[in-house]
Amino acid sequence: MRGINISNEKKQDAEVAFESIAQKSKVKFVLGNGSEKQNIKILKSTIELTDETLVKKYGDLRALGEAIIESDPELDIEKIGKKIGATHKLYLDKDNKIAYRVNMLQIVRTPDGEEKDRKDLTKILANITGENMVQWSGKKMPKEMAVRKFVFVHKYQLKHISGLTYDFLYSMAKELHESKSLMFVGTGKKGNEPLIVTSGGTPYRAFLEGRIDGDKYCLILHLTNMEVKAINNDGNI
Repeated sequence: MRGINISNEKKQDAEVAFESIAQKSKVKFVLGNGSEKQNIKILKSTIELTDETLVKKYGDLRALGEAIIESDPELDIEKIGKKIGATHKLYLDKDNKIAYRVNMLQIVRTPDGEEKDRKDLTKILANITGENMVQWSGKKMPKEMAVRKFVFVHKYQLKHISGLTYDFLYSMAKELHESKSLMFVGTGKKGNEPLIVTSGGTPYRAFLEGRIDGDKYCLILHLTNMEVKAINNDGNI
């Protein structure tokens, strides 16, 4: 499990664990004989069979079309349809050769698609561990309002790693459970900056949800980068 540094309303902080827990569906698909299905990867095509490569080989689209009618050069029955295992992502240059040094660029375009700005893509570091801290802002929002105002795209469960961090997280979950609200949390000096969970990842606004059942607790970190806005009668937001 990964770590996250979080503080409570008393500005007390602790390093705790967090993980994404995927719910397993109770419904499963099986084949006609009752055996479970398996996901496999199938080779769809190769570089030699792409449109660009074939056009370059035959000269133009007309010549390529005639070749397809005569001999089907876009098909390779020895390769296409084969099962493939583990794969690795590679970057290619304009000649379809492996590029060993790649400079990532961030390109900003206008609504019309014209390039407006171009700059080196900087990889923003994660800001939830080490000297960084996810701070309890004190700003609560009722659950009913939050689910209508934001689209939550990710959620993580915070977990204690010791008896002290159990008390620490349980008290946070208890307060949020009793108030039936979510707590806005953030990073930075003022605790109002978005969370970046992984280096190079997307910045998200974050909310904490707490639930308790006796001495059990569940503390969930909800992440969002989409806000729901009302549409006026004229169709404008």
